[in-house]
Amino acid sequence: MKTFLSNILLTFCWMVVTGLFELSNFLFGFLLSYGILRLFFGIEKSESYFSKLNQSIGFISFFLWELFKANLRVAHDVLTPRHRMKPGVIDVPLDVETDAEITLLANLITLTPGTLSLDVSTDRKVLYIHSMYIDDVEGFRRDVKDGFERRVKELLR
Repeated sequence: MKTFLSNILLTFCWMVVTGLFELSNFLFGFLLSYGILRLFFGIEKSESYFSKLNQSIGFISFFLWELFKANLRVAHDVLTPRHRMKPGVIDVPLDVETDAEITLLANLITLTPGTLSLDVSTDRKVLYIHSMYIDDVEGFRRDVKDGFERRVKELLR
């Protein structure tokens, strides 16, 4: 956390020195200060900050790819005369445990077109998901667990 705050502080110092208070200058300053901090503290001190930032970038890339694929699938089904929907509700056993992990997972699933998180069991061990496209129940569970859930656990732990 200290390394992140140092990164933000150096970013604002960069913005003050350059005199440009714009998003592009903020992003450049953030990347520049990240590189400086990585150079000085990379291996020994704040290793988790640098690995979490890389994981965050990978996580966002994965989510955007899944979002793109789901949008294409729903758009194709809406625009073609033959509907390929096979809707249903699936229970997915959870390995995530904390409220933050469950909330992030449920929200990511809901943000993806064609799926909706409905409920979490009272013991917080099962997430109920409605999907417009259920071709293979076990394959759907595997996709959720190996895709979203695994990456949420890696990011938040």
